[in-house]
Amino acid sequence: MFQDTSTPGSVPPAADALAPGIGGNSNAQALQAMGFDHLIKNFDAVGWIVFVTLLIFSVLSIYFIVLNLIRNTAIRGRMNNVMRTFWETPSAQEAIRFMEEQPKSEPFSKIALDCASAAAHHQRHEGSRLVEALNRSEFIDRALRQAVARESGRLEGGLTVLATVGSTGPFVGLLGTVWGIYHALIRIGATGDASMSAVAGPVGEALIMTAFGLFVAIPAVLAYNFFVRSNRVILARFDEFAHDLHDFFATGSRVEAGAAPAAPRTAGQAAPAARK
Repeated sequence: MFQDTSTPGSVPPAADALAPGIGGNSNAQALQAMGFDHLIKNFDAVGWIVFVTLLIFSVLSIYFIVLNLIRNTAIRGRMNNVMRTFWETPSAQEAIRFMEEQPKSEPFSKIALDCASAAAHHQRHEGSRLVEALNRSEFIDRALRQAVARESGRLEGGLTVLATVGSTGPFVGLLGTVWGIYHALIRIGATGDASMSAVAGPVGEALIMTAFGLFVAIPAVLAYNFFVRSNRVILARFDEFAHDLHDFFATGSRVEAGAAPAAPRTAGQAAPAARK
């Protein structure tokens, strides 16, 4: 009753669908063709903007991490020696000369030199309207505040960039992922192909952007927290050193808790040697 209408050598449709390995090999080959290279080649304008933004974030993050690491390491390695040498030098002129020989990036010497310069300036103008307006202690205190604020600002350079990269990097990567998935769904709807190769490949490629965003943001966040903690220690030493300098140049001797008066030198000795 039933005639075989199949042509000789043909495979029935059911058998073709169930043929082992054919569909799997097709999907595997399609997925192997997907990847980061394929993703870049298929970027549109938004994809390129997201990718270039993350790349810039990555470069800036690495730059400021290395810069702050070198700077903080140098400052923490020198600060104890700089302060100890300043207080242990018998002559105030020699101590000021030692501070002037320090590198430009060394903040403690700059704070001490600004303080000495302010004390010398105030001493040179004794009897003038400047002295009438501000006494010696107030004038030195103002110079110290300005010096500490300046060096603190330099110390925190780059932390804003690290905070920005750490907070916005994942969202920029997520924007790239959402945009990529949107275009993948548009292509699937246009072709009507909902196979594994049509869905998993583009979606997997889009997720690469989220991974890239996290890869950029995580080191920035860790570095930011590390440098904030490191800077807090240095800023505390700034304040400590500034208070000691104020006592020395305003009263003529350094006030040390639990210690006998040490230096025979006076603030008047330091003033003539200060930079003008």
